[in-house]
Amino acid sequence: MRFSLDKLLAAFGNIRATERTHVDNYTEDIINSIKDEAFAISEKNVLYASTKELGGYYYVITITVGSFKIKTMKGAKLSIEGKNFSLDLKSDMDEFESDYSNVSNRFITRIDFQIEKEDVEKFNKVHIKSLQLIAKKHTIDFKTIKN
Repeated sequence: MRFSLDKLLAAFGNIRATERTHVDNYTEDIINSIKDEAFAISEKNVLYASTKELGGYYYVITITVGSFKIKTMKGAKLSIEGKNFSLDLKSDMDEFESDYSNVSNRFITRIDFQIEKEDVEKFNKVHIKSLQLIAKKHTIDFKTIKN
C-alpha cells in the first residue's frame, strides 16, 4: 500500500514521495536489466557478474542483490580464488552505495572492478572456486554456481 500511496503523494507534489518513487523505479530497472545468470551465491546474497571492455580497459561488472548494504568512499576489493591462480581486483570507483528495492525487498549494489586483459579469460565459473567481496567492514564469501 505504501508504494501506491507514494505515487499519490508524488502526484500532489510531495518531494519525499517523489524521491521514494524514483528510487523504486530506478532499482526495479536495475533488477530487470540483469541479463546474466547468477554467477555466485553467499548465505544472504546473490552475485551477478560479467566482464566488459570499454575503451581498451577491462572491467568485471558486479551486481549484488540481497542483504548487503553499504555506503562508502573507500572502494572495495574482489578476491578471486581459482584453479591454480588468485586475483585481487580493486573497484573502479571509490564511492558507491546500495539501493533499496521495495520490489524485491532487498538491497542492490553495483560495483565495477578493474581487471587486466590477460586475466579476463580466467573470470569464468569453470575456473573460479570462490570469490570474496571486501568493502568497509563487510566481507562476503561467495561460491560460484556451477551449471
